[in-house]
Amino acid sequence: MERLEFVHETTSSDSGIYELVEPEGAVTVDPDIARLEEDLTAERERHLRLLAEFNNYRRGTKEERALAEETRKREVLLALLEVMDDFDRALLHIGERSDAVADGLRLIHQRFCNVLETHDVTPFESEGEIFDPAIHEAMTVIDGNGEQSGTVYSEHRRGYLMNGKLLRPARVAVMK
Repeated sequence: MERLEFVHETTSSDSGIYELVEPEGAVTVDPDIARLEEDLTAERERHLRLLAEFNNYRRGTKEERALAEETRKREVLLALLEVMDDFDRALLHIGERSDAVADGLRLIHQRFCNVLETHDVTPFESEGEIFDPAIHEAMTVIDGNGEQSGTVYSEHRRGYLMNGKLLRPARVAVMK
Protein backbone atom coordinates (compact mmCIF):
# COMPACT_ATOMS: atom_id res chain seq x y z
CA MET A 1 0.00 0.00 0.00
CA GLU A 2 1.25 3.46 -0.91
CA ARG A 3 1.65 6.15 1.59
CA LEU A 4 0.39 9.67 0.85
CA GLU A 5 2.95 12.37 1.30
CA PHE A 6 0.54 15.29 1.36
CA VAL A 7 -2.70 15.34 3.21
CA HIS A 8 -5.13 18.07 2.23
CA GLU A 9 -8.11 19.14 4.18
CA THR A 10 -11.32 19.84 2.32
CA THR A 11 -14.55 21.54 3.31
CA SER A 12 -17.92 21.69 1.74
CA SER A 13 -19.04 25.12 0.60
CA ASP A 14 -22.61 26.41 0.69
CA SER A 15 -23.09 25.27 -2.91
CA GLY A 16 -22.17 21.73 -2.07
CA ILE A 17 -18.72 21.82 -3.78
CA TYR A 18 -15.71 20.65 -1.89
CA GLU A 19 -12.87 23.19 -1.63
CA LEU A 20 -9.28 22.64 -0.69
CA VAL A 21 -8.26 24.28 2.56
CA GLU A 22 -4.61 25.33 2.76
CA PRO A 23 -3.07 24.47 6.09
CA GLU A 24 -1.83 27.42 8.09
CA GLY A 25 1.88 27.91 8.31
CA ALA A 26 4.60 27.22 5.78
CA VAL A 27 3.63 26.07 2.33
CA THR A 28 5.83 23.28 1.07
CA VAL A 29 6.99 23.70 -2.51
CA ASP A 30 8.31 20.91 -4.62
CA PRO A 31 12.08 21.51 -5.18
CA ASP A 32 11.72 20.67 -8.86
CA ILE A 33 9.04 23.32 -9.31
CA ALA A 34 11.17 25.91 -7.49
CA ARG A 35 14.17 25.08 -9.66
CA LEU A 36 12.07 25.30 -12.82
CA GLU A 37 10.64 28.67 -11.76
CA GLU A 38 14.17 29.99 -11.12
CA ASP A 39 15.29 28.69 -14.52
CA LEU A 40 12.29 30.33 -16.18
CA THR A 41 13.05 33.66 -14.49
CA ALA A 42 16.72 33.44 -15.53
CA GLU A 43 15.74 32.63 -19.14
CA ARG A 44 13.34 35.59 -19.22
CA GLU A 45 16.07 37.92 -17.98
CA ARG A 46 18.52 36.49 -20.51
CA HIS A 47 15.95 36.93 -23.29
CA LEU A 48 15.34 40.58 -22.31
CA ARG A 49 19.10 41.29 -22.21
CA LEU A 50 19.59 39.71 -25.64
CA LEU A 51 16.65 41.67 -27.03
CA ALA A 52 18.09 44.92 -25.66
CA GLU A 53 21.54 44.09 -27.09
CA PHE A 54 20.03 43.34 -30.49
CA ASN A 55 18.07 46.59 -30.49
CA ASN A 56 21.25 48.50 -29.60
CA TYR A 57 23.11 46.70 -32.39
CA ARG A 58 20.37 47.44 -34.91
CA ARG A 59 20.25 51.13 -33.91
CA GLY A 60 24.05 51.37 -34.05
CA THR A 61 24.30 49.84 -37.52
CA LYS A 62 21.50 52.10 -38.75
CA GLU A 63 23.39 55.15 -37.46
CA GLU A 64 26.66 53.91 -38.99
CA ARG A 65 24.96 53.33 -42.33
CA ALA A 66 23.41 56.81 -42.27
CA LEU A 67 26.77 58.38 -41.39
CA ALA A 68 28.54 56.48 -44.19
CA GLU A 69 25.86 57.56 -46.65
CA GLU A 70 26.18 61.18 -45.53
CA THR A 71 29.97 61.02 -45.87
CA ARG A 72 29.75 59.60 -49.42
CA LYS A 73 27.19 62.24 -50.35
CA ARG A 74 29.45 65.01 -49.02
CA GLU A 75 32.41 63.65 -51.01
CA VAL A 76 30.42 63.58 -54.25
CA LEU A 77 29.01 67.06 -53.65
CA LEU A 78 32.46 68.47 -52.90
CA ALA A 79 33.72 67.05 -56.21
CA LEU A 80 30.73 68.60 -57.99
CA LEU A 81 31.48 71.96 -56.36
CA GLU A 82 34.88 71.93 -58.05
CA VAL A 83 33.08 71.58 -61.40
CA MET A 84 30.71 74.39 -60.33
CA ASP A 85 33.75 76.61 -59.69
CA ASP A 86 34.92 75.92 -63.25
CA PHE A 87 31.49 76.89 -64.57
CA ASP A 88 31.56 80.11 -62.54
CA ARG A 89 34.98 81.01 -63.98
CA ALA A 90 33.80 80.22 -67.52
CA LEU A 91 30.74 82.45 -67.06
CA LEU A 92 32.96 85.28 -65.84
CA HIS A 93 35.04 85.04 -69.00
CA ILE A 94 32.12 84.98 -71.44
CA GLY A 95 30.61 88.05 -69.76
CA GLU A 96 27.38 89.29 -71.31
CA ARG A 97 27.84 87.63 -74.72
CA SER A 98 24.69 86.18 -76.17
CA ASP A 99 25.68 83.45 -78.60
CA ALA A 100 24.56 79.81 -78.55
CA VAL A 101 27.58 78.56 -76.59
CA ALA A 102 27.27 81.25 -73.92
CA ASP A 103 23.53 80.63 -73.58
CA GLY A 104 24.16 76.87 -73.35
CA LEU A 105 26.72 77.36 -70.59
CA ARG A 106 24.28 79.54 -68.65
CA LEU A 107 21.54 76.91 -68.97
CA ILE A 108 23.87 74.12 -67.84
CA HIS A 109 25.02 76.29 -64.94
CA GLN A 110 21.41 76.90 -63.92
CA ARG A 111 20.60 73.18 -64.06
CA PHE A 112 23.69 72.49 -61.98
CA CYS A 113 22.52 75.05 -59.40
CA ASN A 114 19.11 73.36 -59.32
CA VAL A 115 20.67 69.93 -58.72
CA LEU A 116 22.70 71.30 -55.82
CA GLU A 117 19.62 73.01 -54.44
CA THR A 118 17.64 69.76 -54.49
CA HIS A 119 20.34 68.32 -52.22
CA ASP A 120 20.01 71.34 -49.88
CA VAL A 121 23.38 72.75 -50.95
CA THR A 122 23.33 76.54 -50.94
CA PRO A 123 26.10 79.08 -51.49
CA PHE A 124 26.64 81.85 -48.98
CA GLU A 125 27.85 85.38 -49.59
CA SER A 126 31.04 86.50 -47.93
CA GLU A 127 32.01 89.84 -49.47
CA GLY A 128 31.37 92.70 -47.05
CA GLU A 129 30.66 90.30 -44.17
CA ILE A 130 32.71 90.06 -40.97
CA PHE A 131 35.36 87.34 -41.21
CA ASP A 132 34.18 84.18 -39.42
CA PRO A 133 36.84 81.45 -39.08
CA ALA A 134 34.07 78.85 -38.81
CA ILE A 135 32.97 79.45 -42.43
CA HIS A 136 35.90 81.35 -44.02
CA GLU A 137 39.50 80.52 -44.87
CA ALA A 138 41.68 83.62 -45.02
CA MET A 139 43.88 83.37 -48.12
CA THR A 140 45.26 86.92 -48.09
CA VAL A 141 45.15 90.01 -45.93
CA ILE A 142 44.64 93.40 -47.60
CA ASP A 143 45.32 96.84 -46.13
CA GLY A 144 41.86 98.32 -45.51
CA ASN A 145 42.89 102.02 -45.62
CA GLY A 146 40.62 102.93 -42.74
CA GLU A 147 37.77 100.58 -43.60
CA GLN A 148 36.44 98.15 -41.02
CA SER A 149 39.13 95.67 -40.01
CA GLY A 150 38.20 91.99 -40.21
CA THR A 151 35.77 92.46 -43.10
CA VAL A 152 35.89 90.10 -46.08
CA TYR A 153 37.14 92.09 -49.08
CA SER A 154 36.67 89.44 -51.80
CA GLU A 155 36.04 85.75 -52.38
CA HIS A 156 38.62 83.55 -54.08
CA ARG A 157 36.32 80.53 -53.83
CA ARG A 158 32.66 80.48 -52.86
CA GLY A 159 31.56 78.69 -49.69
CA TYR A 160 28.59 76.33 -49.45
CA LEU A 161 26.26 75.03 -46.76
CA MET A 162 24.45 71.68 -46.82
CA ASN A 163 21.35 71.38 -44.64
CA GLY A 164 22.49 74.50 -42.80
CA LYS A 165 25.90 73.00 -41.96
CA LEU A 166 29.19 73.97 -43.55
CA LEU A 167 29.99 71.85 -46.60
CA ARG A 168 32.91 73.89 -47.89
CA PRO A 169 34.42 77.08 -46.40
CA ALA A 170 34.83 80.18 -48.54
CA ARG A 171 38.39 81.22 -49.35
CA VAL A 172 38.58 84.96 -48.89
CA ALA A 173 40.75 88.05 -48.74
CA VAL A 174 40.33 89.93 -45.45
CA MET A 175 40.95 93.61 -44.70
CA LYS A 176 43.23 94.41 -41.82
